[in-house]
Amino acid sequence: MKVKIATAQYDISFLENWQNYQTKIERWVGEAAEQDAKILLFPEYGSMELASLFPKEIYSSLSKQLASMQSLLDDYTGLFRTLAQKYGCYIQSGTFPVEIGSGAYRNRAFLFMPDGRFDYQDKLIMTRFENEQWLINSGEELKCFDTEYGRIAINVCYDSEFPMLARKQVEAGANLILVPSCTDTLAGYHRVKIGCQARALENQCYVVQSPTVGEASWSEAVDVNIGAAAVYTPVDRGFPDNGILAIGELNKAQWVMAEISLSACEAVRQQGQVFNYRDWPLQKKFDY
Repeated sequence: MKVKIATAQYDISFLENWQNYQTKIERWVGEAAEQDAKILLFPEYGSMELASLFPKEIYSSLSKQLASMQSLLDDYTGLFRTLAQKYGCYIQSGTFPVEIGSGAYRNRAFLFMPDGRFDYQDKLIMTRFENEQWLINSGEELKCFDTEYGRIAINVCYDSEFPMLARKQVEAGANLILVPSCTDTLAGYHRVKIGCQARALENQCYVVQSPTVGEASWSEAVDVNIGAAAVYTPVDRGFPDNGILAIGELNKAQWVMAEISLSACEAVRQQGQVFNYRDWPLQKKFDY
């Protein structure tokens, strides 16, 4: 079964009020839905633009903005839940830093279903910024999610650079890995991009990246954002020779869309020129 996926190169705005945020998100989702996209992906920490709803003393403080944003969490999940139901699509809304108690936070990637249900994948491996400056905690569970188009998984940004995470998800049946990302240097963007392409190559699956883009000088958390959204594939017969099905223009706010078929991953694993997925266990004999 084929399905159109839309991945966002999402710009960070200074919003001033909730209505502005709701209008922006509804516009983005509506534009994708009008083009028949049924799986939508937003970037890591795209929600940090919500800090602009608070006074300067809050949005300019790394710690205060996290605490204040908790008052918006129910509205945030309610908005995306409503839009997923309205348009009959799956929406990975990027990530939202969620307080888990005693001032500790996790970087949480919500997935909203067309039937009103939602679930999440927490980021598992933290960057230096998250560990040393923002004090974001690591998640504890690696998940997969069943959809009408097949089983999918989420690797939050830096998680995509660690092959065993995606491997376990693919072995559990996921043929599509969504990668919401947020990088403030060109090198950072390319690290995640290379990680995504490597995961698609070695697992013979789809990996889709969504970055934040542009500048938001008012925000200490997401002031500089560099990246391009893309849909990566196996590098084998029936797929693009470079493993890139679609990719956006660097740092331009836009949707990037492509039609994918998760069943095609199973086919290439059985009939491909090489058997990267099948041959993974051969590495074990060289363990030391």
